[in-house]
Amino acid sequence: MAMKLLVANRGEIAVRILRTARELEIPTVAVYSTADAESLAVELADEAVCIGPPPPNESYLRIPNVIAAGEITGCTHVHPGYGFLAENAGFARACADSGLVFVGPSPDVMERMGDKVQAKQAAREAGLPVLGGSDGAVSGLSEAIAAAERAGFPVLLKAAAGGGGRGMRRVESVDELPAAFDIAQREAVAAFGDGGLYVERLLDGARHVEVQVLADGLGGVLIAGDRECSIQRRHQKLVEEAPAPNLPDVTRTAMHEACTRAARAWGYRSAGTFEFLVDAQANFFFLELNARLQVEHPVTELVSGLDLVAEQLRVAEGQVLTRTGVVEPNGHAIEVRVNAEDPAAGFRPSAGRLREFRMPGGPGVRMDTFCSAGVNIPPNYDSLIAKLCVWAGDRPRAVARLRRALDEAYVDGVPTTIALFRDIVRESSFMDGRYTTSYLTDRAEALPSLDPQAV
Repeated sequence: MAMKLLVANRGEIAVRILRTARELEIPTVAVYSTADAESLAVELADEAVCIGPPPPNESYLRIPNVIAAGEITGCTHVHPGYGFLAENAGFARACADSGLVFVGPSPDVMERMGDKVQAKQAAREAGLPVLGGSDGAVSGLSEAIAAAERAGFPVLLKAAAGGGGRGMRRVESVDELPAAFDIAQREAVAAFGDGGLYVERLLDGARHVEVQVLADGLGGVLIAGDRECSIQRRHQKLVEEAPAPNLPDVTRTAMHEACTRAARAWGYRSAGTFEFLVDAQANFFFLELNARLQVEHPVTELVSGLDLVAEQLRVAEGQVLTRTGVVEPNGHAIEVRVNAEDPAAGFRPSAGRLREFRMPGGPGVRMDTFCSAGVNIPPNYDSLIAKLCVWAGDRPRAVARLRRALDEAYVDGVPTTIALFRDIVRESSFMDGRYTTSYLTDRAEALPSLDPQAV
């Protein structure tokens, strides 16, 4: 490919993008903060540029610094990874203004999908089923109360400008709404600079299932499969698997067809993920479209044989998809997010130097990480330090392989989620593949490494 790639991210996703670029013989440039000066991404890239001190708003989120790094090194393309500037339409426009090609969807699509209210309206127009609630961002508490009473309790208050569990509050009754509204609004302002909230009916006992799409913006759409993401803490995913287990074929097919129609209607380009809630009757409801690569994309790669980063780069170069339709999965894959967090202390994040870092290998095991023994985990960034993924010919064998791999893993220096995953892979409802988004709450007593009061 005739490009030079700036990787505008850090940690394991920067390493993962750099490895695909190397296979494609694409010259690369890494950006880094002073906290990441000795990172694996800096080591793997052909060139590296320091863009500021550790705080993200002074480095990885500072658009002029990132753009300047691309300009001074002669880059042609920018891959944002996920997080930081990945879904920032202003950054995508700044790239275009500087002659850099943003590896992702158009700024207009990102802007529309980034506003959860606009995204739900676009979903309705494209024929996707959506949950009841407010028609848009509410103007204040009284409108939120009216919308919640129409939808029926319980409801969720959700930030219009973001996701990841921030600016989100469960509300059981009208009496709880004033306090929840105030907290959610303050969280939304702090996380996204926008206090807009909307009201959405809450489905208890639902599953979180998502569909991976690739599109070329010219009508070509490839459904790369679906994933189960129901094991979460505070609306943030911990375990993902592909394909989603025990999903009726009729539901799976309808979801895939709906995503294809919507991607074409929106002129979507690059990789994207449609997220849904699925109720006990296997009805599905659109939540959002993540207009970027997802953390959990490796499980889709393992069952589809695709390199999603390579496909993103080809689309960004103007190529059309050579394959459309639906990819039939080969086998089963599961990913667990190894976070520097303590599940026994409310998932409190931690920082520090890794005295030992031994990750598993062997048949069907994939490790995406930037860590090794001696690496310092700074306190400034997300707690994800590794993604342990396994593949096998079917789900029972994948679970057995994950169990073996987790037993091999060892980290000393910071607490991690590894012990929790060892408990989960031996718990009956997980082994059966029948669980919902309330898994940690429902099964806390069966998970010795988890503090039941913390979930």
